[in-house]
Amino acid sequence: MSRSIIATELAPAAIGPYSQAVRAGNTVYFSGQIPLDPATAALVDGDITAQTRRVFDNLAAVAQAAGGSLAQIVRVGIYVTDLANFAAVNAVMAEYFQPPYPARSTIEVSGLPKAAQVEVDAVMVLP
Repeated sequence: MSRSIIATELAPAAIGPYSQAVRAGNTVYFSGQIPLDPATAALVDGDITAQTRRVFDNLAAVAQAAGGSLAQIVRVGIYVTDLANFAAVNAVMAEYFQPPYPARSTIEVSGLPKAAQVEVDAVMVLP
């Protein structure tokens, strides 16, 4: 099966040897997004809510570049540096997704790139 690379300037450029997303057939695999401003590549200022909004804005931009939207995401992986932020991350996710919600895992990690508080990856299936 062939694969195509998804890239957009509306989301931060990769900070390592990976693509923003890769499409294989009708499935799009998103690399993890941290709360970087796509224009400056700097971590956004603010609390976990501001950081989580930026992450989902970045994911939405990549989804659009792939020809889809957040509504077609079937799985989300969330990585946080403090599970005490679980409720705040849930509240932001509810702003971006409508039922039926995608499958999801939330995992606490000891650290994330650039000292981000949250990172999210996803899988999207296009028609």
